[in-house]
Amino acid sequence: MSVPEKSILNSTVIDVLCVGHASYDLVFVVDHHPLPDEKLFADSLSGCGGGPAANAAVMVAKLGMRAAFAGYLGNDLYGVKHYQEFQQHQVNVDLIHRGDSPTPVSVVLVKPDGHRALVNYKGDTQALPNDSIDFSTLQPRTILFDGHEPHISMPLAVHAREQGIPTILDAGSVHTGTLGLMTQVDYLVASEKFACQIAGTPEAALKQLAELAPTVVITMGEHGLIWQRGSESGAMPAFKVDAIDTTGAGDAFHGAFAAALAANLSWQDILRYASAAGSLTCTMIGARPGLPDKIAHQALLGSVN
Repeated sequence: MSVPEKSILNSTVIDVLCVGHASYDLVFVVDHHPLPDEKLFADSLSGCGGGPAANAAVMVAKLGMRAAFAGYLGNDLYGVKHYQEFQQHQVNVDLIHRGDSPTPVSVVLVKPDGHRALVNYKGDTQALPNDSIDFSTLQPRTILFDGHEPHISMPLAVHAREQGIPTILDAGSVHTGTLGLMTQVDYLVASEKFACQIAGTPEAALKQLAELAPTVVITMGEHGLIWQRGSESGAMPAFKVDAIDTTGAGDAFHGAFAAALAANLSWQDILRYASAAGSLTCTMIGARPGLPDKIAHQALLGSVN
């Protein structure tokens, strides 16, 4: 992969730095997921930026806070369109590497009940080398990792701990990056999929993961979440919404969680803040278009006060 010169953040005033994967999503709405050798006709098609950390950065910005994204985008059409989306949402782009390897592309098939299937392609695009980004002048209020850029994430997590900067891991699934980071962060926020891959059930995973990270949250979609902080533990139900597409709900949750942490909200308010964002994302087709703005988010939070 062709890697440009080291990226340096020109503005150090950042609430949340999101580090990891950026892709471009092609979202097809279908009446069912295809069977073997079956040809389907989609009811609609939309294109938008995607990726866990990338979506989280946009979520932070839409909530009115200052976000930056660190990761890779190609010089191809999808990379150009995603870069422009970041700029439109006022996400700081100083730490984005551009190169000739392809921008990862995801094809998402969404059914009427909101469930999805996803295929990702990234060709020969490799994780960025550990010296590709200069974080030395950066002092964000919090840092969110998705594990997809392990070479730059691991030393940054160590640096953040030395500087007293809270760190969060979006543990969506088990892979090298999430396994390496889950013992290095302050907040391990895992999906139900990750939990089941680790220990079979969310409840068993919560106990196991709480031995590795100071605070653990496991999100379970419409079934809410469970958490443990030291000796304290609890659960929270999901907000009731009319879900039509679950794509990006976890990304929204993580972005809002990081934003709430940066804003120094109380623990229960952090969980509610993040849960509201995740739930609202399910009410629209596509991850990026479904990310709620501050007005919609506050309206949902206020409706259950």
